[in-house]
Amino acid sequence: MVGRSTTTLPTTTNLSGDHTMDHPTMLTEVLKLHFADWHLARLKCLAYLIAGVFKVKTVNLTQIATTFPGCSEIESHYRRLQRFFQQVEFDSTLMAQLVMSFLPYTTYTLALDRTTWMLGCFPINVLVLSVVHQGVAFPIMWTFLPKKGNSNTTERIELLNRFIAQFGTCKIECLLADREFIGQRWFAYLKFHHIQFHIRIKRDMKISRTDSCFSPASNFFRSLPLATYCTLHGPRLICGQLLWVTGMRMPEGEYVIVVSDRQSDDVMEQYKRRWKIEVLFEALKSRGFNFEDTHLKDENRLNTLFAVLAIAFCWAYHVGAWRHSIKPIRLKKHQRPAKSIFRYGFDWIRHALFNPEDKPELLDRVLTLLWQALMGPKHHIYQLYPM
Repeated sequence: MVGRSTTTLPTTTNLSGDHTMDHPTMLTEVLKLHFADWHLARLKCLAYLIAGVFKVKTVNLTQIATTFPGCSEIESHYRRLQRFFQQVEFDSTLMAQLVMSFLPYTTYTLALDRTTWMLGCFPINVLVLSVVHQGVAFPIMWTFLPKKGNSNTTERIELLNRFIAQFGTCKIECLLADREFIGQRWFAYLKFHHIQFHIRIKRDMKISRTDSCFSPASNFFRSLPLATYCTLHGPRLICGQLLWVTGMRMPEGEYVIVVSDRQSDDVMEQYKRRWKIEVLFEALKSRGFNFEDTHLKDENRLNTLFAVLAIAFCWAYHVGAWRHSIKPIRLKKHQRPAKSIFRYGFDWIRHALFNPEDKPELLDRVLTLLWQALMGPKHHIYQLYPM
């Protein structure tokens, strides 16, 4: 474990120890490090917005407007928020760099997944590429799909191409995905780019046998003892590609069958990490910022809101990791933590924002942690926690 750091905010921001400044102004000064080309009014609105989603635990703009400082009417703050979402569009490469600055890796385990919900009769459907980090995943790139249902191969390739264009395939340690992300063209794309992957397939998907005939994937594993797994001998033809197949029969009758581009002894351990993106979705929705409360429908505005939540999420996790290094999260009787690293940081940031006068040192500390992340890994007070 690491102890409390003495690193403070840079003197150029005039924040460290200056508790006469209100917290939105302090947050504005920190955000200026990464959004240097933004004008001050826009930076302030972003700072108010980030602070607001922590305070009210929702993305509902009407409620966030009540948290804005100043003597203006709430309706004026609400219109300011509306203008922000009309005019601001985050640069996706800049956002990816920002999120990566929170992570102490040189290569990345990526998870690809989709979350969706209905706003009345309107579907909100977002495809997210994230970096798996211990007990959670950090959103790197995303795209809102103008439809219900699954993504198609073109949409997945476009999203992954954005990552490759910015970071290169050499930065991808492996890609994890669920049963939605299968298909001949998709597997061919991944193999062409030499991207290592572990992707779950459907139980009825056809796999080649040693006699060159094909059988449903579940047939190969139906005689396995419960909760054990095995890898088929040699690569098998699936969707026109030779892939390695590992399967497990679960107690409830389900099969977990994972295909990989190469042989590996830890396929199931790697694939289990895919679930970390579900933890991210929970944090963005019911266990954190309540993303489903949004009334926004325009794709560009939803992209802007997701970028704001990505910043807030990364900040909360970073603060939670720091706090856990000082006072570890309590384990319950079943040996699971009482709360997640994200939630630990989320609650402490809320506590700091609600008590800027009583606990100015805490506010200074959580802002310092954000500054350190934006300045890059060499400034991190960062530890890898098994949560």
